[in-house]
Amino acid sequence: MKILAACEESQTVCIELRKLGHEAYSADIQEPSGGHPEWHILGDVLPLINGRCSFQTMDGANHEIKDKWDMLIAFPPCTYLSNAGNASLFPDGILNKERYKKGLEAKAFFMSLYNADCSKIAIENPISSRIYEMPPFSQEVHPWMFGHEYEKTTRLWLRGLPILMATEIVPWVSTWCPSSTTGNKGAAGSNPKNRSKTFQGLARAMAEQWAGYI
Repeated sequence: MKILAACEESQTVCIELRKLGHEAYSADIQEPSGGHPEWHILGDVLPLINGRCSFQTMDGANHEIKDKWDMLIAFPPCTYLSNAGNASLFPDGILNKERYKKGLEAKAFFMSLYNADCSKIAIENPISSRIYEMPPFSQEVHPWMFGHEYEKTTRLWLRGLPILMATEIVPWVSTWCPSSTTGNKGAAGSNPKNRSKTFQGLARAMAEQWAGYI
């Protein structure tokens, strides 16, 4: 299958898909931290999401997708959409209009991915602030459902794909992300890349259950 992992600088899902034999590419405005520039498209992902496109990976190789992507898995930025940012969105109980505007821009980007011309789509994001009226999500998953001992509510919006099944349920010992409302620092600390981390067990489940082996 030809699969685009959009907004995935970590390449965690892309790597798991490649292990199974799929032609998967990661794409992001950031350089990859996953160690495979030969699979990474550096730049704006929106011109790519409907397929029928040409692009260059960071190793200088040229590629062409002649039809739609077989699957799109996306991890759009959540900084301004996440419910965790409500303290900044409503400082002193008053709407921060500048932050709200950025949230609307983030939703528009999310919806471009959500409405992409692809029969199999999965979009990952945390719990969104209700003010943005995001579309209904398909399910919620946590790292502890896939062999990692952390609590991190992750929502999935799915089209043409089955609900993801837990692969290894383990007791969770701490939350992953910090909370501005509870004061919990979380295991990920303040590093945004750590907070947005896709755990390998979850990435493997996505690859195996949605794409399968070749």
